[in-house]
Amino acid sequence: MSDATLLVADDDPGLRESLERTLTRAGYRVVVASDGRAALERLQAGGLDLVLTDLKMPGLTGREVLRAAKALSPDVDVIVLTAFGTVEEAVNAMKAGAYDFITKPFRGEQLLKVVAKALERRALIEENRALQKQLDDLRAKGQIIGVSPAFRRTMTLVEQVADSSATVLIQGESGTGKELVARAIHERSPRRAGPFVAVNCAALPETLLESELFGYEKGAFTGASNRKDGRFELADGGTLFLDEIADLSLVTQPKILRVLQEGEFERLGATKTVRVDVRIVAATNQDVAQMVRERKFREDLYYRLNVITVVVPPLRDRRGDVRLLAQHFLRVYAAKNNRKLDGFTDEAIERLEAYAWPGNVRELENVIERAVVLAREGRIDASDLPEEVAGVKPPPRDAILELVGTPLAEIEQRLLDETLRITGGNKTQAAKLLGIDVRTVARKLERRDEGGEGEAGE
Repeated sequence: MSDATLLVADDDPGLRESLERTLTRAGYRVVVASDGRAALERLQAGGLDLVLTDLKMPGLTGREVLRAAKALSPDVDVIVLTAFGTVEEAVNAMKAGAYDFITKPFRGEQLLKVVAKALERRALIEENRALQKQLDDLRAKGQIIGVSPAFRRTMTLVEQVADSSATVLIQGESGTGKELVARAIHERSPRRAGPFVAVNCAALPETLLESELFGYEKGAFTGASNRKDGRFELADGGTLFLDEIADLSLVTQPKILRVLQEGEFERLGATKTVRVDVRIVAATNQDVAQMVRERKFREDLYYRLNVITVVVPPLRDRRGDVRLLAQHFLRVYAAKNNRKLDGFTDEAIERLEAYAWPGNVRELENVIERAVVLAREGRIDASDLPEEVAGVKPPPRDAILELVGTPLAEIEQRLLDETLRITGGNKTQAAKLLGIDVRTVARKLERRDEGGEGEAGE
């Protein structure tokens, strides 16, 4: 990708010019930013293939530039430039999504080698995207897969609400597939020929989120060299999916409410009102009703969003779908990785169906992708699964009969201990799986540690 466009963000003019000169000589197109805020404005304009940013800059830090880059253009890699004394921060930046880091001072050939590898990775991602397009038919059959009663109830409601123009609030734990449900509503609606536009409200800082939602006029801020349509305009005639709606700030919420009520807004820096015809589908994994009571979310916006609620069940409530989903992900990732796998051993399926899946369908997908890569035989075995999944043994069919005569407090304690083992000791996740308050979990553990019998009636 010698014709790639690279953004160099550094507040040291000498280093910035040196980087620009080295990269330009190598055949790259280079744009520069003298601080983090200027880098953010250039990121908003798009058209970048790679970002090189200093960690320590005025305005916005390199970490903040990294976060914005990943929110705006997830496929654009970020290379962090750091002084020797901040290597630990650079490592943390890599954990946050940076591709690599280079310690100053560095040689030109070292820089070009890292840049070439990053761009090669981007080219590979684009190739994988092309492969993914070939698998669209396969995925289309299984984007929302399920035969369990809980799943069928959800999809029946989806069919009922899709044909209306009502605003829908999708609730469910992380990883349950809320965006897939939103797409299903759109694809079954009269708006199916229009666009489906998704926005993750938690992934963008407040100021950036507003410009993404409502757009801006030329000259609205430094770097706004052209007018940009926001997501509301892009979704005109179709559906706008607002994911993680509970993360909207109290400043942005009334602006969303106005669009819901009036169907109009102004771009940033504009005086002219824009009218749109958009159906809103929102999603959250949080208790918005409780947030309303705590005055963290506007009551009027909540009721506007919550005209119809669709609850996506967690995977633990649709265990009959685990085998079906696992087979689907096996086909997808075997094709992506050019592996020939016939399916699962009975033992592997038993482990998959016995596991509680705190991360829901997303966790299952990750587990199957990992197993496809690691599988040594023609089928995925229990030994190819992560330890926390492979170590779960399904209870015998007469397990309930075996418990007869066991004190209820002991049964509760054994269940709590096993759930904590599955969740790696995470009390909040264990409480969610057991359907009790996290404080109840803490009290039971305290009583156990004190030698008590627990609280059988709680």
